[in-house]
Amino acid sequence: MTNIVIIDDHQLFREGVKRILEFEPSFRVVAEGDDGEDALELVQKHKPDVVIMDINMPNINGVEATRQLIEANPDSKVIILSIHDDETYVTHALKTGAMGYLLKEMDADALIEAVKVVADGGSYLHPKVTHNLVNEYRRLAMEEEDSTYNVNFTEVQRPLHLLTRRECEVLQMLADGKSNRGIGEALFISEKTVKNHVSNILQKMNVNDRTQAVVVAIKNGWVEVR
Repeated sequence: MTNIVIIDDHQLFREGVKRILEFEPSFRVVAEGDDGEDALELVQKHKPDVVIMDINMPNINGVEATRQLIEANPDSKVIILSIHDDETYVTHALKTGAMGYLLKEMDADALIEAVKVVADGGSYLHPKVTHNLVNEYRRLAMEEEDSTYNVNFTEVQRPLHLLTRRECEVLQMLADGKSNRGIGEALFISEKTVKNHVSNILQKMNVNDRTQAVVVAIKNGWVEVR
C-alpha cells in the first residue's frame, strides 16, 4: 500500500486528485492539507510514501515546503503540482529535492504513473516539462560549447545495437515531450503497447524513468533535439 498526503489550497482540485488516486487499489490518501505548514505537520505525523504538493500556496509555498521537508526527512518523496511549465520553476523544484513535477493539465493516467514511479524511487516529469528541459539543455550546450554536453546536433545515431526500430521511434517521441497517448496516436498503436515499449526501453537502457532515458539519449546523440 502506498500512503499519500495531498497538499493544495484549492479544496475542489484536491478532492479531484484524491478521487483519482483512490481508484488505484494500492493507493491510500492518509491526509490532506492547505499549505506548506500543513505539509510539514502531516508528513511528521503520517510518514507517507509520497507527498503531492501544489507549488503556489499561502504561508509556505510548495518549493520551500519541499526544501524544509527534505531537510527534516531526507527520505521524503515529493511530487510538485504546478501550472508553470517554465524550466526555471522545474529546476528550482528539483534542486530542493522534489522527485516529480506535474502540470495541473495532467490526465489521470499520468498522475497514477507519477505516484508509482516516485514511490519506487524514480523521478517523473510531465512530458511537456521534459520537452522544455530538453530545449534548455540544447541551448546551454550550444552557448557554452562545453565537452560536458556531448550532444551531436548534426547527425543522430539511433541505438539500434540496443533498441528495436520501434523503440527508437518511441524514444525520440519521449524526447519530443509526447505523452503515452500522443505517442500512441502518432504511431497508430494502443497506449498499452506504448507503455510496454517504454518499459522495454528503460530496462534496456538501465534507467529508472523516462526522464533519465531522455537525458542519456541526448548525451549519446541518439535522438534529435528539436
